[in-house]
Amino acid sequence: MTIRIISRVLLSALLAAATMLAAEVTGKWKASFTTPNGETRESTFDLKAEGDKLTGTVSSTRGETAISDGKVDGAKLSFAVVRNFQGNEIKMQYKGTVSGDEMQLTIDFNGNEFPMTAKRQK
Repeated sequence: MTIRIISRVLLSALLAAATMLAAEVTGKWKASFTTPNGETRESTFDLKAEGDKLTGTVSSTRGETAISDGKVDGAKLSFAVVRNFQGNEIKMQYKGTVSGDEMQLTIDFNGNEFPMTAKRQK
């Protein structure tokens, strides 16, 4: 009986720890980056982690778009954004890691990859 109780307490603690690691992704993040054609752009990410699921939006001068396929695994995250450019839907894949108040991302946009650093907004 005691082993069951200890096992349940340990399992609860592990689940709580996993949730806390995912929670560090939650919040507003702002990034300034250079596109492959040399233009500087800004994006704001409003993210919410619940367990291993990531939801939220990405805002830029092109408007606000909901993310899809959002996942969190500890400090790692990934999600996609589908935007319409001149009548064509373009899917942008984001992958990265969070460390404290900084998020390092790589964006795969139409076969081109480029890095981005986002800072947590307070």
